[in-house]
Amino acid sequence: METLKLNNGIEMPMAGIGVFMMTPDQAEAAVESALKSGIRLIDTANGYMNESGTGRGIKKSGVAREEIFLVTKLWPTVYEKETAVDETLGRLGTGYIDLLLLHQPAGNWKAGYRAMEKAYKEGKVRAIGLSNFPEELIREVLETAEIKPQIVQVEAHPYYPQNELKKLLRDTGMGMMAWYPLGHGDKNLVNEPVFTKLAEKYGKSNVQIILRWHVQSGNVIFPGSKNPDHIRDNLDIFDFELTDEDMAEIAKVNKGVRYYNATPEMISAYATMELKEDI
Repeated sequence: METLKLNNGIEMPMAGIGVFMMTPDQAEAAVESALKSGIRLIDTANGYMNESGTGRGIKKSGVAREEIFLVTKLWPTVYEKETAVDETLGRLGTGYIDLLLLHQPAGNWKAGYRAMEKAYKEGKVRAIGLSNFPEELIREVLETAEIKPQIVQVEAHPYYPQNELKKLLRDTGMGMMAWYPLGHGDKNLVNEPVFTKLAEKYGKSNVQIILRWHVQSGNVIFPGSKNPDHIRDNLDIFDFELTDEDMAEIAKVNKGVRYYNATPEMISAYATMELKEDI
């Protein structure tokens, strides 16, 4: 497994599994399967309402906690809640979180960031970062934060590679996690001729070529799946390497197209959207 060295010296696996849109029981099964398959990066969130299942899956896998890189996110409605981090730890059933993110740039996110900094200093969190924050707000965090973010998590894939944002991240030493790494499963993206050609060249699937492109682009990936075979296949991308010419060919499919476009009204709604019970 290749790793990304964060700006605080921590090593983070480049590939893992995400449990977005899974029930707690589905997350439990997927996480257990993923860890038994060799995956060591798990991504969840308060907002997914399956942190409890994720924690159960970790325990059932038999993999030692210190071997796992666990990522979760605070939801906007708890940014000002003093017990938010402790309650998150309780649902996950763990004493610490490897990476904690603010999920959305909504509500009092400045208070949320200060809460993460506090948890970081207390040893409850090993790294902190931002999810779905636009570049102007990332710059604002950099100007005011006591502890610089280690990671920014955003939508990224060959149709929307986030080239401009990556310039800022390189300049400030932050890493990038890519959600929707396969373009929300868009068949037009997955079946682009360049991926079919390279899949034949390397004896891999189109999906594996795209995931390998991410890793070589410096993106941490966590594709979601409940299928044990797909989970294993998504990890099988570290036994080959795309050439510079391959990477240049893939760069040509950039369409500047994203699948998630949050309106100001949506962002505002996140600040009051209460979560259901996570059991």
